[in-house]
Amino acid sequence: MAIIKTNAAQTKLLARLMRAEAEGEGELGMLMVGNVGVNRVLANCLDFKNIRNLEQMVFQRPGGFEATIKGYFYQAARDRDIRLAKRAINGERTHPARNSLWFFRPEGGCPPTWYDQANSGRFKNHCFFSPTVEDCPAVFNY
Repeated sequence: MAIIKTNAAQTKLLARLMRAEAEGEGELGMLMVGNVGVNRVLANCLDFKNIRNLEQMVFQRPGGFEATIKGYFYQAARDRDIRLAKRAINGERTHPARNSLWFFRPEGGCPPTWYDQANSGRFKNHCFFSPTVEDCPAVFNY
């Protein structure tokens, strides 16, 4: 059962975002990008107070995803990517993205914080950062 409201078009948007941001990191890396996206819709905190659906999350400015300004994002969603997006929408979470609101790919090691949020870990090339329960309780309640 979905933990956020969505429709087929928004699910495809998330699938395209996951692919564009992390295809080289495999399905697990793509799922982690989906975790961050779903968390941003749920969060209602920090930089994500007015994000209510996947479309708003994908195209948020400022603070959105770099992939949306590149051509690769605009390719059609593949069936396997849509299935993976549905897993994230249905609440499948994995460490270190379980409660994360941010990720990025540094040239070196992961910094201890990003936007004042603690580093929750690294998966392949991406570092993930999570808020505290006090700052964003909704990210921890599903």
